[in-house]
Amino acid sequence: TGVYQQIVDTYGIPSYLEANPALLTIVTFPFFFGMMFGDMGHGSLVLILGGILVLAGPARLKGTLFEAFAEARYLLLLMGVMATYCGFIYNEWFAIPTNFFGSCYDLNE
Repeated sequence: TGVYQQIVDTYGIPSYLEANPALLTIVTFPFFFGMMFGDMGHGSLVLILGGILVLAGPARLKGTLFEAFAEARYLLLLMGVMATYCGFIYNEWFAIPTNFFGSCYDLNE
């Protein structure tokens, strides 16, 4: 949860007897990222990167190029899941509109 606490501390450090929003940030930050990023193709790339980082673990990443991302591996995984999901809802694949669900409107008239 340290990465999420750093995100909260970017906006302001909670003082004594104030509620710490870091717990809510664990769910809301990746979801809002997915709503803004919303693309199946790009989201799946972030999801694959996050999955590789989670499966590799911090011990295997030491001394590699991905060592800087080891702390944020779960954040990247959740952001990739949400971006892929919202991209599926938005029908976007690498900024190319897709038509999985069809339309209720007859646009050919």
